[in-house]
Amino acid sequence: MKKTALLFVLAVFLSAPAFAQTVAPVETAAKQAILVDATTGTVLYAKDADSQMPTSSMSKMMTMYMVFDAIKNGKLKMDDQLPTSEHAWKQEGSRMFLNVGQTAKVEDLIRGVIVQSGNDAAVSFAEALGSGSESAFAEMMNAKAKELGMDNSHFVNATGLPDPQHYSTARDLATLAVALIRDFPDRYHYFSETEFTYNNIKQGNRNPLLYRNMNVDGLKTGHTDVGGYGLTASAVRDGRRLVLVLNGMEDMQARADESAHVLDWGFREYGFYPIAKAGDKMADAKVWLGQAQTVPVLVSKDIALTLPRSARIGLKTAITFNQPISAPIHKGQEIGKLTVTAPGMDEKNIPLIAGANVPQLGFFARVVAKLHLLLNKA
Repeated sequence: MKKTALLFVLAVFLSAPAFAQTVAPVETAAKQAILVDATTGTVLYAKDADSQMPTSSMSKMMTMYMVFDAIKNGKLKMDDQLPTSEHAWKQEGSRMFLNVGQTAKVEDLIRGVIVQSGNDAAVSFAEALGSGSESAFAEMMNAKAKELGMDNSHFVNATGLPDPQHYSTARDLATLAVALIRDFPDRYHYFSETEFTYNNIKQGNRNPLLYRNMNVDGLKTGHTDVGGYGLTASAVRDGRRLVLVLNGMEDMQARADESAHVLDWGFREYGFYPIAKAGDKMADAKVWLGQAQTVPVLVSKDIALTLPRSARIGLKTAITFNQPISAPIHKGQEIGKLTVTAPGMDEKNIPLIAGANVPQLGFFARVVAKLHLLLNKA
């Protein structure tokens, strides 16, 4: 039986072959930067995003990923009491002000790491999960980093204190931030807390964007003399989340202003455009020699795009498949594709699948159908 290609144009906002997308340029004083749409994974801006850099206390995001994962897997409980070793107590830099020889509750230590950026709290977690060894915990961090796709990162401690072998990239830190938000939605709220008091010492969260009306809800600052001032931040506006990493700035004011500037630019210049949801019916395809005459054609997965707002008028979607489709057809079987194009974007192809099982006709019914076709052609 001869099959013919069937093309459905689902939506054509405007066909504009000569369309030139226009995005107002953005500049930042940061040495390394990346801005990512967390839903689609689209990179909106990058500056030396794959260059190895000191991560300072932004490394503590990996420490907290390990802690949250341990809680999720039952290795830690929120009310567990962890001891403070002399090694933890002697940590330099920002501290939670733990007392050597005493214990601290896991939930307090979480706030000590995230809100107060306590190096002593980070080491307490490292020793608890690394069988008493911070270096063993660092190896666990490296294994998890590889698992998450952070291929250009290496950790030697839980704190981010300077070491030539301790580094990451802006892209890897953005990957980690997205993973934290995605994998631990019930714990992510700690990153938005603005202050925490422990041992009668109140400290404020160092993330400057939490104090501005920008819908920022995390994640972590960092600063060392060698790394400069850095920030990994995330914000949600109109249900859309952007993740930003900036590093290598000269002072706290630059960290705050540059981060706000780049985030605002991303929300202003780019839009989020849902195309279809998994399971959406695109069409009915004719079936050949099946116990049903048609089979529903469904989208296999959610698809949405992040595009310059000016590029939306050039967005086009279409579905393509050959019909009739020969039975038997199995539910979930790939039978076509959804193609999405827009100015300045590589073509995206998403599989279309059968929405139902269609068994083949019995032997004699197939013979009758074929004879009928031959007679009609005669």
